[in-house]
Order: sequence, then structure tokens, then C-alpha cells
Amino acid sequence: MAILPSGFLSQSQTAPPGEETLSKPRRTLAATGINHALHDGYTDLIYVLLPVWQAEFALSYGLLAVMRGLYSGAMAGLQIPVGRLAERIDGKILLALGTLLAALGYVLAGLSGGVMGLGLALLISGAGSSTQHPLASAAVSRAYGKAARGPLGIYNFSGDLGKAALPALTAVLLVIMSWRHALLLVALMGLVVALCLAVLMPAVGKGFAHKSAVTTQGTHAGRGGFSWLLAIGILDSAVRMGFLTFLPFLLRDKGASLPTSGFALAMVFIGGAAGKFTCGWLGERVGTIRTVLLTEGGTAALILTVLALPLIPAIIVLPLLGVMLNGTSSVLYGTVPELTSPHRTERAFALFYTGTIGSGAIAPVLYGLLGDAVGPTLATAATAVTALAICPLALVLASHLPNDRRA
Repeated sequence: MAILPSGFLSQSQTAPPGEETLSKPRRTLAATGINHALHDGYTDLIYVLLPVWQAEFALSYGLLAVMRGLYSGAMAGLQIPVGRLAERIDGKILLALGTLLAALGYVLAGLSGGVMGLGLALLISGAGSSTQHPLASAAVSRAYGKAARGPLGIYNFSGDLGKAALPALTAVLLVIMSWRHALLLVALMGLVVALCLAVLMPAVGKGFAHKSAVTTQGTHAGRGGFSWLLAIGILDSAVRMGFLTFLPFLLRDKGASLPTSGFALAMVFIGGAAGKFTCGWLGERVGTIRTVLLTEGGTAALILTVLALPLIPAIIVLPLLGVMLNGTSSVLYGTVPELTSPHRTERAFALFYTGTIGSGAIAPVLYGLLGDAVGPTLATAATAVTALAICPLALVLASHLPNDRRA
């Protein structure tokens, strides 16, 4: 057999086995992670802009809440239709178009001349962001298959980076330029990310195209397993948002100044970002059920600890509490594909995100009413009780996860 010079060896002969195959999951994770950071940043920079819009348009606090609600409502309400649409159109295309639409909404917000125009712009931007969570999660899940739990944790962690970076950047821009020009720059970032998705991200595929490839993954779970998972996700989101609602008041009652309260909240968010990353990794190694029991039990114990401690020790505990508060979500997201047939992945993620985001919106109202009745301390203690109530649900979910590592 003739031996070719080394320069004539094909790439497949010289490249390490599987390198080309591995690059596609990594490209998917990188693209969806950047997209997640952008969209979560888009969501939270509204908090920076609310005082600006109040001064610009003479808005009441009620109307400001409506402005915020238009964005989050469109984002939450359209996720299930988007998941169904992904069964007919490649998820990559929908992600790019959704990011483009979200950016366009901020362009229109920057050009708006009144409250109606601003509200419509936020509605459009929120509709664009509705594509992000279900489709990107499903893309990462499909790209990594059974090894998706860790990458999904990284994907969720990237959103927290966007929440920290983009609102801070917008606040800096507002110092040196008008809010309208700042929004145009923010929108330009979205256009760049949409272009990168279209050019660099591998195709995801249509959901219905995978029907013939249904394997045992998800078949053991049935609807019951996913329903228990969704119930845990809804309660977990309620605990997180309920506690964060009362935390500033608890700190105030302990003697914290406004800057100290801001620092304490930052500690919670930093811990939350770390929790999404580390608990995704932990769930991959010790299993969903054990990790959920650890994080929810830890959440309940640390909430009660914060209630009992004086100010400085309580602030020291907050980063660890942030890890527990946010850590469960990464584990739950990583379990969705295990309880769903492959051709229904987008729809399952859409339903799961709709439930958890909706819970995050409703829970502060319900806990707030409870706080009016019994005071913030007892209402915060109720969030700890809710966290403990998740533990028996997790044990029920265990019967639907026979392959999960359990003690």
C-alpha cells in the first residue's frame, strides 16, 4: 500500500477522533449562553430605566408596574406557542428571529414619544425574549444528549452574568448620554448577537423530526413525572421571589442603611450565580433528588438563620443562601429532558419556564398579602416552610427517575 506524504493526509486522519463532533455541542452552548446573557440583561435593565421613564413621562408607580409587566407578561405568555412553533421551524432560526425582535423592541423604545409607544415597544421586546428560554434549553439538551445536565447549568449561569453586566453597563451609559441613545446601543448588541446565532450556531432541528428517534429517554417518566417536576419548579420559584421580596425590609429592621441593603442583595445574587453553576455540576454527579433535598433543606435552614441573626452575621450568610435559592433551578432544568420524549423537548421547556416565571410573578403578591396580615418576619418564615414542602414532592419524583443516583 502506498504511503502518502504527511501533507496529503486528510483532516479526518489527522484530527483527534470526535473533535469535529464535539465542536457542535460547544458552539451550541457558547451561542445559547451569550444569547441567554443578552436576554436576561434585557429583562433586568428595565429596573434601571424605570426611574428615568417616570421622570420623562410623569408615570405613576402603577403605570411603571404595567410597563414592567408588559415585557415579562409577553415573555412568559408566548413561551408555549413558541415551543409548538419549534416543532415546525428550526429552533436556531426562531432564536435568531426572537433576538432580532427583542432588539427591535428596544430600538422602538428609544424612539418612542409617549407612554403608548413605550408600552408597545416593551411588548415587542418581551415577545422576542419568549423564544430564548425554551428553545435554547432544548438546543443544549439535544446537543449534549444524556450529558446535558452540566452544560444546562453553565447555560443558566450565563443568564446571571447578563443580569449583572447589562444593567450595570446601561447605568454607566445613562451618565454619559441620554436614555434614548443608550437603548439604541443596547439594541445594537442584540443585532450583533442575532447575527452570530444565524451564522455560528449549529442547526437545532424541528421537534417533530425527532419523533422517529424516540428512545427510552423520557418514556419511563410519563406525564406524572413531569407534573411533579413542574410543581417543584413552581414552588421553588415562589420561595426565591417571596424571600427576595421581604429581604430589604428584614435588613432595614436589623438596622441596615440603603447602601448596606444594596450590598447584601448583591451578595445574594453573586451566590445565586454560583449556585446555578455548581448545583448543575452537583446534580450530574449525585443525582437530582439528593441535590434538591440538599438545596431546599439548606434554603429553609438558612432563611430561618437569617431571620434569627443580627445584621452583620446575616449578611455573611447571604451568599450561601443565594447558592441554595438558585441552585435548585439548574438541577430542575437539567431534568426536564429526562422526563420528556425528545420530540417534545421544546414544548416541555416552554411549559416549565412558563410555570416558573409565572410563579415568580404571582408569589410576591401572595406573600405580600400574607406579610400585611402577619408581618414580614412570619411571612418570610412561610417561605422556609414552602421550601421544606418541596422535599416530599422530590421523594415522589424519585419514583419517576429510576436511573437517578440515590442514597
